[in-house]
Amino acid sequence: MRLSKLMIPGLAFAAAAGLSLVAAGFAVTAVERSTERGVRRALDDGGFAWAEVTADGLQVLLEGTAPDEATRFSVKSLAGTVVDAARIVDGMEVPPAGGLAPPRFSAEILRNDGGISIIGLIPAGSGRKALVKELNELAGAENVADLLETAKYTMPEGWQDAMGFAVEALKLMPRAKISVAAGQVSVTAISGSEDAKARLEEQLGRLAPPGLRLALDIAAPRPVITPFTLRFLLDKDGAEFDACSAESEESRVRILAAARKAGLQGEADCVIGMGVPSPNWARAAELSIAGLAELGGGSVTIANADITLVAAEGTENGRFDHVVGELESALPRVFALHAVLPVPEAQDAGGIPEFTATLSPEGQVQLRGRLSDAALRAVADSYAKARFGSGNVHSAARVASGLPADWPVRVLAGLEALSYLQRGAVTVTPENLELRGMSYRKNAPAEIARYLSAKLGEAETYGLDISYEKPPEPKDKPLPPELCEAQLASAQSEAKIAFEPGSATIASESAGTMDRIAAILARCGPVRLEIQGHTDSQGREAMNQNLSQGRAQSVLNELRARRVVTSTFAARGYGESDPIADNGTEEGREANRRIEFKLIRPAAAAGAGEDSPDEATGEEAAESAEDAQETTEQ
Repeated sequence: MRLSKLMIPGLAFAAAAGLSLVAAGFAVTAVERSTERGVRRALDDGGFAWAEVTADGLQVLLEGTAPDEATRFSVKSLAGTVVDAARIVDGMEVPPAGGLAPPRFSAEILRNDGGISIIGLIPAGSGRKALVKELNELAGAENVADLLETAKYTMPEGWQDAMGFAVEALKLMPRAKISVAAGQVSVTAISGSEDAKARLEEQLGRLAPPGLRLALDIAAPRPVITPFTLRFLLDKDGAEFDACSAESEESRVRILAAARKAGLQGEADCVIGMGVPSPNWARAAELSIAGLAELGGGSVTIANADITLVAAEGTENGRFDHVVGELESALPRVFALHAVLPVPEAQDAGGIPEFTATLSPEGQVQLRGRLSDAALRAVADSYAKARFGSGNVHSAARVASGLPADWPVRVLAGLEALSYLQRGAVTVTPENLELRGMSYRKNAPAEIARYLSAKLGEAETYGLDISYEKPPEPKDKPLPPELCEAQLASAQSEAKIAFEPGSATIASESAGTMDRIAAILARCGPVRLEIQGHTDSQGREAMNQNLSQGRAQSVLNELRARRVVTSTFAARGYGESDPIADNGTEEGREANRRIEFKLIRPAAAAGAGEDSPDEATGEEAAESAEDAQETTEQ
């Protein structure tokens, strides 16, 4: 049987197709094996031997258990460097994560003049309410900002000790920042002086419980002094400082020791501050004071690095030259010395030129003497009016020729120095500026000395004779709180505050009493006051309580209507709970129906703040009125 001519080509194509399929199968298998080997080699080199690689045609299946998501991602990324990332099928697994690690609990507490704020994350169950209550007692409920969050995790060891210490430490410092963590506390604060800093550090060290890690950063800031000034005077009556500045405690000790060696008696001090022009300030002060002592009298003024040494009139030329020469050689290089030996001058027919300004205790100022030109007279007059008031200045100065070129500077500096005093006089001459008088400020001499040193310069001299007096009590001084309370009680003893029967409305005949009470409170100044309402025992107890609250609130509202500042007042009803007389008689019941004004003292302030509203709401007033209609006259 012979095959058809048409079947032969078909069989040939079929055989070729079969051979192609077999060849393709072998080719795919080779590609898969090559892919598997390449990917596995890359993963083994990368340290991911746990990953299984299976090639299925063009797809590459990654299997196995990755320790975490990051490792799983790294395996996929590494495989993508060998084959196209689109061919990778991720069949890897990641075991479920264990319990979340507890957060780091911490809190930041900040206290300043405005109150206390606390922020942070603390463990649930660590006593948040008690903590905030304690802060409220310390700063007042309205002055505490509670920004805490809580998390339900086991309280770390040392947390309670650290937070308890932080609260106790806060009581010692009106301005501080405290950082709290489990077992550790960091305190940042400012103290008034080095002694106060040492005492505070000692107190905090004693308060810290055993095992608490405590970090203290307590600063004792020093004032900035400009110019940095020292002025020492020596005469037959003794020695004294007009001004004394030092950059450290050691410098102060050295300067005072040199002054006492030169004849200083009694108490003296130097202000420690910043702004010293040289680390050799104490050395320059010691040498200058010693040189003045060797001269036997005069004054020495140091303003920054300029030293002016003025000998007493009559000092021998030889001694003066010797002391000045020795001092110039010994002074540190940054300091410049200007030495003056006064020489008596013959007065001309017109006398020594002089300008004088006097300040009376009533604030009146008189200007007399000589001024260099009309422009200076106008400037001095305007300057004095700006300092002392336009209606308090009388000018009788005259224009004269031949005055020194620096006369305007000296006159205006003298007027400014006079403004530091309550009464006194300033005299300006070509050789000197003398200021005498009284001030209510103890540090006025030091302030004036610094000012004159800066304005007049190193080559000018001046003298200060300034006394201190305690400022008088102001005429409009507020009444003491206890006296205020007594006067309020006295006003009601003459005519008590009465109300409409069974109502919280104040009777019209009590308007005069309310006026007297408002006048007393206007003289009291800021005072914390509780307006207390009381009733007798007739009627139900709840109605009496509401009625007393409404009456106290009515008194508070009447005071506000009379423009009395009531921001520190609280209205509180006590009902029948606090009688002062027998409720069994009409006289006793009348006495028990009353309004009292009581001081809120510190010991009772916290309790009053929790229980006593500052105001009764409109609903409370309405309820009081409704209940009052049901009871008999109170």
